[in-house]
Amino acid sequence: MLLSKAWETYESDKRIEGFSPQTLKAYRLQSILLIRYFDDLKIESITTTHLKEYLAKSSENLKPSSLANRIRFMKSLFRWSHEEGHIRKNPAAKIKEPKVGKRIPKV
Repeated sequence: MLLSKAWETYESDKRIEGFSPQTLKAYRLQSILLIRYFDDLKIESITTTHLKEYLAKSSENLKPSSLANRIRFMKSLFRWSHEEGHIRKNPAAKIKEPKVGKRIPKV
């Protein structure tokens, strides 16, 4: 299954589950970036190393919070793909989010 087809099926499934439109919009942007980076590869051929290389390249221009959002999307997509039987192994399972500093509330 191509990455773009996996995204379409994932998005439909999450819409049925009741994900907010804002979450789906943010995930759609992340999916476009992921598909563009991997040239719409088959989802089964993506490895943990591929994902780490993608994140390393992305992290040059992103704040830790933005990188964490990207990782959350990837973990969700690949977890879903694994649970649905589209891939045998979840390549995003061992990827950890960066530590994000706590915001100090404004008074």
